[in-house]
Amino acid sequence: MTLDANFTPNMSSPMISPAQAATADGPLLLVVARQSSTVRATRRHRHARGQLLGATTGLLSVEAGCSRWVVPATHAVWIPPNVPHGLRSHGPFVGWSMYVVAPACTELPNEPCVLAVSGLMREAVARAASWTGSALDASQARLAGVILDEIRSSPQLALGLPMPQDARLLRITQALSDRPDDGRRLEEWADWASIASRTLTRRFIAETGFTFTEWRQRVRLLKALELLASGRQVTAIALDLGYDNVSAFIAMFHRAFGVTPGRYAALKR
Repeated sequence: MTLDANFTPNMSSPMISPAQAATADGPLLLVVARQSSTVRATRRHRHARGQLLGATTGLLSVEAGCSRWVVPATHAVWIPPNVPHGLRSHGPFVGWSMYVVAPACTELPNEPCVLAVSGLMREAVARAASWTGSALDASQARLAGVILDEIRSSPQLALGLPMPQDARLLRITQALSDRPDDGRRLEEWADWASIASRTLTRRFIAETGFTFTEWRQRVRLLKALELLASGRQVTAIALDLGYDNVSAFIAMFHRAFGVTPGRYAALKR
């Protein structure tokens, strides 16, 4: 099952040309930032360069190799060279993509993974996105080395939320990723996706490792990470994400991440 079959029929143009992505020639790394008023979606594809991609705002659904995640804007996905992958943004796309020549990927993770994006990496990527030309000058080469060091040293996290393979469950999880505040009950979602409630319950656990309720709570928490990073107040976030009261949101956040949302936001400043 691939992104083009289940995410959206409208595919986006490549961030860089296929020829650039396929060659070992040219700069050590290429960085492209893009902002679009529409959803970004790409078919499952592969290229010779390794790729690090992330959003500046919003959630991304990413399929890479045998893995499929929902990833918040506070993190990025590393895809080694020649690994099939595709993505879909939830809402308009504001984000970036970095392409690294294959020889420079040998000391980087050899499997697709979710990485924390440090403030240093975010600023360095933003600077690299402004570079032009077919070769890096001395200062650009030094910064490129810093970026690669950051990828190499960034912790790999089990933060991305697994996505199911079943097309009916995938339809539900995509809708919840688009609107984490949607409060429909499991039975209503099952009816919407034309699947029996008991089958939905059983297959959700088998394919994601989470119950339906746990999965929905988790996607809300991933969205909360982004909103906290943007400076939004905890009370507003709780209401935005469909929680009946702020205390329930704070308790859920603490169980998932070990700290309260306010403490988490303070640690990230």
